[in-house]
Amino acid sequence: MFVLTSQNSIANEWIASMRNVQTQQNRANFRKNMLRIGEVLAYEISKRFTYHNKAIQTPLATANMQLSDEKVVLATILRAGLPFYQGFLNVFENAESAFLGAYRGEHQADDSFEIQLHYSVAPDLKDKTLIIIDPMLATGKSLLIALKKLLKNGEPKQIHVASIIASQAGSDHLKEGITDFYFGDFEFWFGALDPELNHKSYIVPGLGDAGDLAFGVKL
Repeated sequence: MFVLTSQNSIANEWIASMRNVQTQQNRANFRKNMLRIGEVLAYEISKRFTYHNKAIQTPLATANMQLSDEKVVLATILRAGLPFYQGFLNVFENAESAFLGAYRGEHQADDSFEIQLHYSVAPDLKDKTLIIIDPMLATGKSLLIALKKLLKNGEPKQIHVASIIASQAGSDHLKEGITDFYFGDFEFWFGALDPELNHKSYIVPGLGDAGDLAFGVKL
């Protein structure tokens, strides 16, 4: 598991701004910070790829470079994941993309809820590197459902799960759940890891609803 804020960097300021009720209402800045974190996590994930030597002809001589031929598929959860996904796409600009429409159903009297998945489109995933991008990993339920749906398009050689903020409970649930149906390599990449969920399964301290903060409050 990689947690960006486990080592101090300028990324602390981006996540602090996203959390801060005094600054998070600036939607443009909120989306920009989502994109920035996506770019940094994409860079970190790229270090796990396989690289091969390739001779590159410069105007003066030949340079030997280590380059990757990894076939990347970026998958994101609509709508909240779009700015975060764009950061990954800025780095993996030749990647294929998959999109899923997943959301929480209405909370019941006991605060339980069901995940609704009504839309998905994805390329062939066989032997590719799948990066699934969701800004908030709360319970992990929606990502498990999304991954099961995606894997109907073939089994990737590795899976990377990227979130800006994850809960410890959601991370644990997802880690355990993935092994029930996927036997390849997987790794988690988080901007920050928060300690708990409240009674409505929202991340604490978290930052609120990323989709609403990025695009406006939904009806």
